[in-house]
Amino acid sequence: MASSDNDQETELGRAFFEELLWVHSMVRRDLDTVTRLANGAAAGEPPEDLKAEIHDLKTNGHLWRLKLGCLRYCRFVHSHHNLEDVALFPVLRGNNPALGLVVDKLEHDHKRVSHLLDGVEIAANSLTIKDEQPTRQHLSEALTKLAEELLAHLEFEERNAGPTIRRLHAFP
Repeated sequence: MASSDNDQETELGRAFFEELLWVHSMVRRDLDTVTRLANGAAAGEPPEDLKAEIHDLKTNGHLWRLKLGCLRYCRFVHSHHNLEDVALFPVLRGNNPALGLVVDKLEHDHKRVSHLLDGVEIAANSLTIKDEQPTRQHLSEALTKLAEELLAHLEFEERNAGPTIRRLHAFP
């Protein structure tokens, strides 16, 4: 079967896919960091033992840093998914109608992850109200569930949308 221009990787598509992978790597790295912090807090680790892990999360006090790190992370993921919903997914549908079910799943995943992110934000905010073991454990569990869902979503997106993204010629 002869290949058409639409079957070839483009410079724009390759660059966009590499940027998507870069953003996803930041999401994975930061999710790992806040999850380790939450697990440490849930395990009752003293603030001084958590300091090395939270050095990059900016403000004072280990629980405050944990809270802000979680909230910053949640906002970043919300923003990334909103951008994909309005800018990337319509382009994918237009360039490859066969991806309809994949994009439908990605959009559904975004709603599910959004709900989980909201749960993490609520759990992180509750630390300033009630710093007790059940509160810490709730945050750890919320982050664990988020990690499971979000990591599966990122892998699915890269594997299933990646080939079409790498062949994009333009964005509207």
